[in-house]
Amino acid sequence: MRAAGATLATFWLAFSLTGCSTFATRETKLQAVKTVGIIAAVGDEMSFATGGLTGIDGRSRRFPISSWGLDDQIVRQATAALGGRYSVQPVTYTRDVFARRIENSVLTPVNVIRADPYKRLVQTAVSPQGLDAYVVITKAKSNFGSGARKIEGIGLLSYRTVMASYTQIHALYEIRVFDGKSFDLIEKLAAPPLDNTGTIRIAGPSRVIDESFALDAGDPAQNEKLRAAISDLVARSLSSTLGDMQLAASR
Repeated sequence: MRAAGATLATFWLAFSLTGCSTFATRETKLQAVKTVGIIAAVGDEMSFATGGLTGIDGRSRRFPISSWGLDDQIVRQATAALGGRYSVQPVTYTRDVFARRIENSVLTPVNVIRADPYKRLVQTAVSPQGLDAYVVITKAKSNFGSGARKIEGIGLLSYRTVMASYTQIHALYEIRVFDGKSFDLIEKLAAPPLDNTGTIRIAGPSRVIDESFALDAGDPAQNEKLRAAISDLVARSLSSTLGDMQLAASR
C-alpha cells in the first residue's frame, strides 16, 4: 500500500510539474510566433434536436447551412482580433475534413500521451506550410442533462416538459493553436457559455429564442432571423474566447 501510495504521489508530482512546464512552454512558444494561419470548420450544418421527458431525439435532423458563411465570418473576425499581434496569412485547407469531428479516447491518460487528433490534418490538409502557428477552430460537443447525451456544433435544441417548452440555439466550438514547425499543440480552449440566462444548461455559447423565429416555416437555411441570431452568438463568443486565450492584442 505504501509503495502504491508513493507511486501515485510521484505521478501527481510529475503531472503538476509538467503542467507548470507546459504553461511556461506555451508562453515561450507564443512569444516566438510571428505568422499565423486560421482554419475554421464549424458552420457546415445545423442540427435540430429535442429533449425533455423523452430525452434527446437520437434521430435529430440536420440541415446544410454553408450558405450562411459562418466559417468565413469566423476567419474574418479572428484575423481582425489576432492582426494586432500577429501577421495573419491566408491559408487553404480541406474544410470538410476538419468539419468531421475527431473523437478523443474516453480514457483521459491516453489523450495526455498521444498527439492531438487534429495534428495530422494541420500537417497534411493545410497550405502553405511553414507558418509559425496555425489556429484551428472546429466543432465541440456538450453534455446535456444526465447520462451521455450530447449536442454538437451549430444547433437548436427544443426542450419540452409537461408544464412548459423552451427552444435554445447553440454554437459549440473549440480553438486550438498548433506550433507550425513541430505541430505540437500549444493551446486549446472550448468556447464557454456567454452568460447564465439560458433555460437549458449547455456548456458553451447558447441563447433562448422564441416563436417569432418561425422555425416550422420551410428550410431553416432560408430563415434570416435564425441566421442572424447564430451569427451574433458566434461573433460575441469568439471575441471573448480569443481574449480568454490571450491571443488577441490588448486594447
